[in-house]
Amino acid sequence: MIRILAPLVLVALLLAAWELACWGLAVPAYFLPAPSAIAVALASDWQALLGSAWNTLAMALLALAVASVLAQGMALLVALSPTLERAVRPLAVVLQVTPVVAIAPLVLIWAGLDHPMRAIVALAAVVAFFPIFSGAVTGLKAADPDLERLFDLYGASRVQRLVRLRLPSAVPFLLEGHKVAAGLAVIGAVVAEFVAGSGGAQGLAWRILEAGNRLQTARMFAALVALGLMGALLHAALERAERAGLAWWRGR
Repeated sequence: MIRILAPLVLVALLLAAWELACWGLAVPAYFLPAPSAIAVALASDWQALLGSAWNTLAMALLALAVASVLAQGMALLVALSPTLERAVRPLAVVLQVTPVVAIAPLVLIWAGLDHPMRAIVALAAVVAFFPIFSGAVTGLKAADPDLERLFDLYGASRVQRLVRLRLPSAVPFLLEGHKVAAGLAVIGAVVAEFVAGSGGAQGLAWRILEAGNRLQTARMFAALVALGLMGALLHAALERAERAGLAWWRGR
């Protein structure tokens, strides 16, 4: 019970201090709105925010699915060929460390300026690719050495070793990689929508841009609250899925 109440009490105290500071210091609403003003904005815009949150979540999940298929397929190929791993891994690292905002204009042009959702999904998939790929490669190498020697003893082929030994051993790493990648996919989708600067996608980033251009700071904070809640719910759902997946894996 204390574990649940402690963060709630801390948040309540911080919000109360924020409210009192805004009223006591007469902070302009356009500069920093009080929590009560943000609550009013949330109550008045909840339908639009819910629709925008769904758009952002749908693009992030689609990007996660694309990144998952590509990353796991590449990891399987790499697992079958050490030479291919030495060739692919540096390119994957370069892709990971390249800021998404640096390549976003190019992707927007390639995807077509009239189709911003394609560019947003592609950029979010780029961001989500590396954690899944890295987790898959690490997991495929994490098989028990004694079992590896047993497979050698029985003359198992590379494909048999991959399907019957390395893939099962990679399950925990894949689950963790997908959990990390899901959060990065949301971040990538939001950043890409900011860079696109278009209302074609109608995600939460567009709501923030629209409110910012009108100096409606309370609505900006309301969109940020919706984004934070969406991210927290997605993380909680993936943690639950991870626990279920690990329970199944240990049972096997």
